[in-house]
Amino acid sequence: MSDLIAPILLHTSDVRGVHTLTLNTPRCFNVLSEAMLSALQVALEQIAADPQARVVVMAAEGRAFCAGHDLKEMRAHPELAYYQALFARCSKLMLAIRALELPVIARVHALATAAGCQLVAQCDLAVAAESACFGVNGIDVGLFCATPGVALSRNILPKQAMEMLLTGDFIDAAEAKARGLVNRVVPVEALDAEVAALVNRILQKPREAIAMGKTLFYRQLETGLAAAYQMAGQTMACNMAGAVAQEGVQAFIDKRPPAWRG
Repeated sequence: MSDLIAPILLHTSDVRGVHTLTLNTPRCFNVLSEAMLSALQVALEQIAADPQARVVVMAAEGRAFCAGHDLKEMRAHPELAYYQALFARCSKLMLAIRALELPVIARVHALATAAGCQLVAQCDLAVAAESACFGVNGIDVGLFCATPGVALSRNILPKQAMEMLLTGDFIDAAEAKARGLVNRVVPVEALDAEVAALVNRILQKPREAIAMGKTLFYRQLETGLAAAYQMAGQTMACNMAGAVAQEGVQAFIDKRPPAWRG
């Protein structure tokens, strides 16, 4: 089925509340076109409104995970206002991933470059195949990857990020793991099983605690130490006062599984 007929984004979910968003324009390497940005934004808003949602997996079809923005589309609109609006939409999408009170896992089977690498970096977790590679190579066409650099520099050390941004050089999956861009690297044939194992581990934990924890984790990273401890303490107090943690602690004391694990 051609890209023009098939949906550009496949959105599936299962009874456990696991949502999978699959970029589905393989012939153009799953670029973040205007249409793809819109489709992803809508899907994330739908997931955010689903009280049964637990985990999101970000995947892709074809020979690339995501090759960044659609350069042909960008070149066809050589106006500052267009570019400002485009990058604002992309930033809005990345912030929606951050704001979602669910873990978002990137399933990276192949190339992730420029805004595609940004998408991986913005996800909470990432599992990569050994065949995957990562880069922010906009500089090769004279475009410094400024917005991808925001997410990248919050995953890896500044000098490592700057070298990638200045040179456009790619790193392989093993190096991405060593630098902290991805959590796990496996052979491509084991990728789905590794993602599933990570999803299953998360599903064993209470949704309420994960939601509170994800929100706090990123907020405290952007503030000073004293404020971070204040926010973290307040979050833990609210978490502990709730029914989920009360049951979990009592179950630990009673040496039994907590009731929220079913």
